[in-house]
Amino acid sequence: MRKKLLLALILCSGISFAQDFHLSQYDAAPLNHNPAMTGMYNGWYRLHVHYRQQWTAIASNPFVTGGVSFDMPLKKFAVGAQVLDYTAGAGNYNVFGFVASGAYDQAIDRFGNHHFSFGLQLGLIQKSINFDKLTWDSQYIQTGTGGFDQTIGSGENFGKGSYILPDVNAGAIYYFAKVTSRVNPFIGFSAFHLTQPQETFLGTNNKLPIRYTLHGGLKININEKLQLLPKVYEMRQLNARELTASLHMHYYLSNSDAYLLVGPTFRLSGPLTKKTQAELGGYKFEKDAAIAEFGLKYGKFMYRLSYDINLSTLKPNTSGRGGFELSVVYIAKRQKPHPISNCPRL
Repeated sequence: MRKKLLLALILCSGISFAQDFHLSQYDAAPLNHNPAMTGMYNGWYRLHVHYRQQWTAIASNPFVTGGVSFDMPLKKFAVGAQVLDYTAGAGNYNVFGFVASGAYDQAIDRFGNHHFSFGLQLGLIQKSINFDKLTWDSQYIQTGTGGFDQTIGSGENFGKGSYILPDVNAGAIYYFAKVTSRVNPFIGFSAFHLTQPQETFLGTNNKLPIRYTLHGGLKININEKLQLLPKVYEMRQLNARELTASLHMHYYLSNSDAYLLVGPTFRLSGPLTKKTQAELGGYKFEKDAAIAEFGLKYGKFMYRLSYDINLSTLKPNTSGRGGFELSVVYIAKRQKPHPISNCPRL
């Protein structure tokens, strides 16, 4: 019963041991998005910083995600590394991950317009939880106004509060890179945790399931100043499924020599359990969030800011408040004397 309570505390917080976190600005974190995107930009090297905070409306200890990545192209090859850290819930449940990333990009036509890129990542994941910060039924005091007294022993016996897992990820992307083209399509697929390492705080036989992602979109060059970017992203892990659809606009501000990014995103989520699937009559999506995003590309920097408006069944408890997210990308490159339109591979 008490072990079930521990799982319930974490699941009600919106996470589980067997599922990864998500980002609304998924493509701002390229190495977390798809290993094949390592080195996929025009420049000498790229540095990315990411921060997300969510569920401040319902959690005393809100969920915080932070990440840093670095990558650089070496002709057809590219190398990079990424660090991600995720903390959530009263027990300070934490996931810390490090991966080294490599990719190979190959043009498949003589003009160099059609490209395939393949990527591979190797790394480690550390997961931990502080059981001392959790409260149990044996610690509840009914006298007075009631409450929990954590100085009273819980009577629970757990295994290690921390463990380390190996991590192997892979991905591939096709993209059309002709700069003068009106439309530049791209489509990619990636799979994370390919070895399905064993993970458990309770001494049970539990494996980290593979997370699959499928993403694609079009860069539509309307004119020299305006570019549209419709894109979709689907992610699956075990019985959890998520679908994101976006329509972003890039507009060139000629007076400032900068690009403005703005556009809406909608996220849907699928059934979490087989029972839910049966009740819904199959794999049906439900509303999750509407996301407003703004960005500015100026010089060597790209700044993006977004906010999730909660549309899920938690909406009555959150009043629509969801997650705040910020990303900054720096690409070192030679400044050109005259501005050009965004690279189709951005």
